[in-house]
Amino acid sequence: MKSKFNFVFALIVLLLVFVFGAGDGLAQATIPLNEYGLPVVSDFALYKKLTEADANKEMVDLQKIVPNLKMDIRYATKNNVTKEVLYNTPRAFLRLPAALALQKVAKELELNGLGIVVYDGYRPYAITKKIWEFVLDDNYAASPKTGSRHNRGCAIDLGLYDLKTGEYLEMPTEFDSFNEEAWHKFSDLSLIVRVNRALLRSLMTKYGFDVLESEWWHYDFSTWKNFELMDIPFEEL
Repeated sequence: MKSKFNFVFALIVLLLVFVFGAGDGLAQATIPLNEYGLPVVSDFALYKKLTEADANKEMVDLQKIVPNLKMDIRYATKNNVTKEVLYNTPRAFLRLPAALALQKVAKELELNGLGIVVYDGYRPYAITKKIWEFVLDDNYAASPKTGSRHNRGCAIDLGLYDLKTGEYLEMPTEFDSFNEEAWHKFSDLSLIVRVNRALLRSLMTKYGFDVLESEWWHYDFSTWKNFELMDIPFEEL
């Protein structure tokens, strides 16, 4: 009787593994491949299905949950590396876990009279393709052949500002300055600049973000591999 019970139990477990495994594979198979063979979610209905299956995949509007957020979305202006307006509207999104982590960063900064300046968050894949045409250097931009952490809703470009004065804290370079001064290892800087850079780094890494060594402003959320590349415009989100 015991051996029969074990056999039935094992059979049930195998069936459950098959069903849920097959379901996950089916979900992945529904994401169409682009010209580079990358699965990219470009349909809002598909995005909704994925978020219904996993709430962590929701794209969150950072203005709704991050306190003291100053918006300086450069790709919604001509003040960026392309000198073109790439976003129709200045918005910033991150996947739910990354957005909640950034909220914690902002709350701790607030205790020190500081706030976050956001330059970019989620970036549709089509925009990554346009930026690559101007940069063509994977130290500073993602190739369309791989896609970006920004496309996954798991990368944030940011700086700091003083809550009382509204003035930006001095950093090694301007946003998107693709030169050696932007690297974290660059040390020929004033003490205050090095302190500001270190403060941002310490808080971001404390709450689950990883450093991009070639850009002081760029941080990736540590679980970015769990999320698909996306090419859905802000307006649809």
